[in-house]
Amino acid sequence: MATNVVLVNEEFDVVGTRPIRPDGNAKVTGRARYSADMTLPRLLQGKILRSPHAHARIKSIDVSKALALPGVKAVVTSADFAQPGGKVADLGEGAMANPKWISNNCMAAEKALYKGHAVAAVAATSMQEADEAIALIDVDYEVLPAVIDLETAMKDGAAVLHERLANSENANIRPGGLRDDDDSGKATNISNHFFFELGDIEQGFKEADIIVEREFRTATVHQGYIEPHSATAMWGEDGKLTIWCSSQGHFQIRDLTSLILGIPVSQIRVVPMEIGGGFGGKTVIYLEPVAAALSQKARRPVKISMSRAEVFEATGPTSGSSIRVKIGATNDGKITGADITMIYEAGAFPGSPIIQACQCVLTPYDIANGRIEGYDVVVNKPKAAAYRAPGVPAAAFAAESVIDEICEKLGMDPLDFRLLNGAKEGTRRVTGPINPRIGYLETVQAARDHDHYSTRLEGPNRGRGVAGGFWFNGTGPSSATASVLADGTVSLVEGSPDIGGSRTAVAMQLAEVLGIAAEDVKPQVGDTDSVGFTSMTGGSGVAFKTGWACYEAAHDIRRQMIERAAKIWDVAVDDVDYTGGVIAHKSDPELKFTFKQLAGRLNGTGGPIVGNANVNPTGAGPGFAVHIVDVEVDPETGKVDILRYTALQDVG
Repeated sequence: MATNVVLVNEEFDVVGTRPIRPDGNAKVTGRARYSADMTLPRLLQGKILRSPHAHARIKSIDVSKALALPGVKAVVTSADFAQPGGKVADLGEGAMANPKWISNNCMAAEKALYKGHAVAAVAATSMQEADEAIALIDVDYEVLPAVIDLETAMKDGAAVLHERLANSENANIRPGGLRDDDDSGKATNISNHFFFELGDIEQGFKEADIIVEREFRTATVHQGYIEPHSATAMWGEDGKLTIWCSSQGHFQIRDLTSLILGIPVSQIRVVPMEIGGGFGGKTVIYLEPVAAALSQKARRPVKISMSRAEVFEATGPTSGSSIRVKIGATNDGKITGADITMIYEAGAFPGSPIIQACQCVLTPYDIANGRIEGYDVVVNKPKAAAYRAPGVPAAAFAAESVIDEICEKLGMDPLDFRLLNGAKEGTRRVTGPINPRIGYLETVQAARDHDHYSTRLEGPNRGRGVAGGFWFNGTGPSSATASVLADGTVSLVEGSPDIGGSRTAVAMQLAEVLGIAAEDVKPQVGDTDSVGFTSMTGGSGVAFKTGWACYEAAHDIRRQMIERAAKIWDVAVDDVDYTGGVIAHKSDPELKFTFKQLAGRLNGTGGPIVGNANVNPTGAGPGFAVHIVDVEVDPETGKVDILRYTALQDVG
């Protein structure tokens, strides 16, 4: 597919302006529909029974009393899910996650692995009846010792969450620690281990005049989105399943539900609702397959909504961490060596953002001798989920704190230190890649030159801090379909859930290409049956990838508008120009249409015009940042007030 490139120094008419958001009116008036707003005829209320134990073997589940309760229409347990085998041979080529773990996080099978872990669910004609039914389910637990901190989890003899995880000394175990039943590796809670090294770390520290080594702990923190999880499922008589939910990726919800229930993706339609906050925490599947299984049994639609307590007990927080940072430098401020070990909580199932932390922690710096080691460790807490540059804030906090301490000991300005050691184009990262064109040093210099940094900070108990950071921007497959309407507006259907104005951002890119007002584009997020596959929405990728899809769809419309004008005028396509929303003959000034004028003639001159694009763009630029903050601390309470904050970003 041909790629159209916009020059970075081009002046824009729409991009960079502040149009009225198309979703704004519905949200401020309360008309916007979120997942908990769903209601359907004969809708049943779903409720989940959750484990009171952090670690327990499930010996049996007796649901007979619950089923006998009037008003109860269905009960499900893990036995109602298509249990993937979980063996190495079952994962398939290129598998990124074990499907058994995904399934068992939605509904516990052999074990409950955290307090709040779902073990059964009911559907009833009222919430009161559902609550009563849950209380009647009898679960026989064998309570096991729980491990809730990293140090305990990694010790020899610690209670093991997954007997199928084994240490890396066993040659039969692939990376990730998964083993088959006949493997003899020792069971462990360490589910993955990463190691990166560049140069000679021992020599680097020998050359240092000053070495600072510190340890840091960060706690488990929930994303805290306002909207609790909710999902409604309806299994039709035609065998087609429809799900309404709020997520950061309804195609992912569809695909994971297919995996867990063992039905084809073609039989599942997921309808995205407005999302009341996610921050990475709504990239995970929890309720959808449970509601679907209940609906299939009851032959009626089922809605399950979490309480706030359930959100905190049973959905993914960011990982707690234990981080050791050792950095050496010369007296003139040059970093000679850096050694970092990071241990991240994965929660009950493998998969913390430790690899992201490893990739990002030292990337702002040019370090010849470096070592980064990362561990992914399972503990008896809810499975960790993404949270705003997953894993990296904790890593940056640790590394930047040590760098600031080195600057203090050397008596060196912290931004001058970062200018001296900052990464640039051609710098090899400790993790291996060589930097493309980047702007980290420019952000540091911009911070150095900013009046915030030079303004004197007056008053007691006040301080100023600076920090740098890196995140790799994302991309992925994305789709868009744009239809030209007779009144000169464009109906845009795109596949990315809107987590913060993204539908406005991508509509602006389409409007820019077509030379029309942003308000003349009517964007909506399509369901999984009405738009092509689109990968998960993340703050660092959606405006890029879905914006690119809309950009290409706009060029498709532009091409067709030129062809239609040429047909109407009976001239060659090469004689027609399209600039600023005006289609005109290059040499005959009498032959001219505005976008709106031509739009009104389409249906009578060959039919409607629809622009389509399906993209998977590469080249998402890395993002660097330097932030400056002034704070005031209350010495009696420890309360911190932010007085001034300046963010300088290289956005890629």
